[in-house]
Amino acid sequence: MLFFVFLALANGVLIGTSRTINGQLGTRAGAFRASVWNHVVGFVFLSVVLLVLRIWPDVTDVPVAAYAGGVFGALFVAVNSYVFPRLGAMSASVLVISGQVLSAVVIDCVQQGTFPAPVRLAGVALVLLGLTLPRITARLRREDI
Repeated sequence: MLFFVFLALANGVLIGTSRTINGQLGTRAGAFRASVWNHVVGFVFLSVVLLVLRIWPDVTDVPVAAYAGGVFGALFVAVNSYVFPRLGAMSASVLVISGQVLSAVVIDCVQQGTFPAPVRLAGVALVLLGLTLPRITARLRREDI
């Protein structure tokens, strides 16, 4: 279990780094061009990895609706490439993570057919509060000046 926790944290570092790089590319080339380059390079990289590992996916074994994830991923990269340089890494990350947490609650509700337990909702509220604290404290500091 600890390995998966470490892996998730490392993935978060990669996501933050990727967003920053794509944001810089987005200011030079535009958000959608940055997204295209991100996905072209990612496709080539993953294709090489799959070829080296000799594991090629069977694309006929996937429901058509599953390909919507690619559309959402491409849009995610394009939007991040646009907003990151304008909002800054911290503000954009806080807003993106807040959206992810809220949508995760809704997705779990729909998939499980039940409302989350009060303890889980309290956890979500604490996460969202923790994510917004930097913005609140920054605003309070600006008002003190």
